[in-house]
Amino acid sequence: MQIVVAGQGYVGLPLAVRAAEVGHRVIGYDVDAHRVDQLTAGHSYVEDVTSARLRAVLDSGDYWATTDTAALAGYDIAVITVPTPLRDGVPDLSCIENCTRTLGACLRPGATVVLESTTYPGCTEELMVPILEKASCLRAGEGFLAGFSPERIAPGNKRFSFDGTPKVVSGIDARSLDVIKGFYDGIFQTTVPVSGPKVAELAKLLENTFRLVNISLVNELATLAAPLGVNVWEAIDAAATKPFGFTRFTPGPGAGGHCLPVDPLFLSWKIEQELGIPFRFVDLADDVNRHMPDYVVQRIVDGLGKRGLPVEGSRILLLGLTYKYNATDLRNSPSARVAELLTGLGGEVRGADPNVPQSDTRKLNMPLVDASPQEVAAADAVVLLMDHTLFDLSMIEMNAPYVLDCRNRLSGANVETL
Repeated sequence: MQIVVAGQGYVGLPLAVRAAEVGHRVIGYDVDAHRVDQLTAGHSYVEDVTSARLRAVLDSGDYWATTDTAALAGYDIAVITVPTPLRDGVPDLSCIENCTRTLGACLRPGATVVLESTTYPGCTEELMVPILEKASCLRAGEGFLAGFSPERIAPGNKRFSFDGTPKVVSGIDARSLDVIKGFYDGIFQTTVPVSGPKVAELAKLLENTFRLVNISLVNELATLAAPLGVNVWEAIDAAATKPFGFTRFTPGPGAGGHCLPVDPLFLSWKIEQELGIPFRFVDLADDVNRHMPDYVVQRIVDGLGKRGLPVEGSRILLLGLTYKYNATDLRNSPSARVAELLTGLGGEVRGADPNVPQSDTRKLNMPLVDASPQEVAAADAVVLLMDHTLFDLSMIEMNAPYVLDCRNRLSGANVETL
């Protein structure tokens, strides 16, 4: 089939390449000309798609990238994988709206459009479908098919592959579900059909709300356990020995990325708008998560104070700037807020992260250095925010005069654990 994957980022590119690998003719559509130029040159900027895989599907002729909307005509299935950020707590759906209009203008009778971008329950049927109908002059279910299938991208996850992660699929009617399931059956090892788009939309938000609530729970517990004289990490290890009824989550400087700090608030916003009541669990979890960098900074202030040093003028080295272990993604990483707060207090902040691509260093609000023995030893405080494999932890223990370990990976008289 001829497939359009609209949006060639962390979600769209892996899908587009995989669809081409299984034999579809795939157009990777994106409005970012620089991104399209990189893809056309065979350079992948997404860690889950190697440049070698990208070049292979380019050479086969089964994949090409474009910004030209005229190239989209005649598609059998189009998948929308565009960003859905929050703006002041309100979902910004402008990318979905613009992309849907573009695809609607190219929509032929019998074609299918699938939304993968994370959104609130009802968006597929209440927003996307009406735009498609207006742009195409076709009726949903009769003239074209549609549905929702939430992305489950986990950048850098070596345990669960892209195609090995079960894929939830839905359609606006039985025929739509049948076609959408058939498409994804050829790409994923397992598909999970549900009764309609609202269920699939809520399932995605439930997955990430579950994680945010539990991460926020252990984070708040970490801030309370230390004053009680209890090692929260040891308590978590003990609780995790229970073979049922407990899922292990661990503290950290805050949950980042494109999902956890964002997706649950879509659900909170929808409930507030439609039902007029707050989603208290999400609101509380979001508040705890947003304030974890403040707690980290307070611990650094206290740790330096114990050593007779003010933050102002102190040299502080932040290790691990991405939001996730062994990942390359800086989006919504708590490291940015930690650096901002410390800089505001007069600290001389530097960052080290071997995983950050050179092209992304401009996104940092601090100088980027190597985590060398000399750099570690020269710092008044070293903060392990993310314990990437490439860090030499024993070297850090040996050379750092004072460490705040946010990941419980270090030990020694010079180490304090979050």
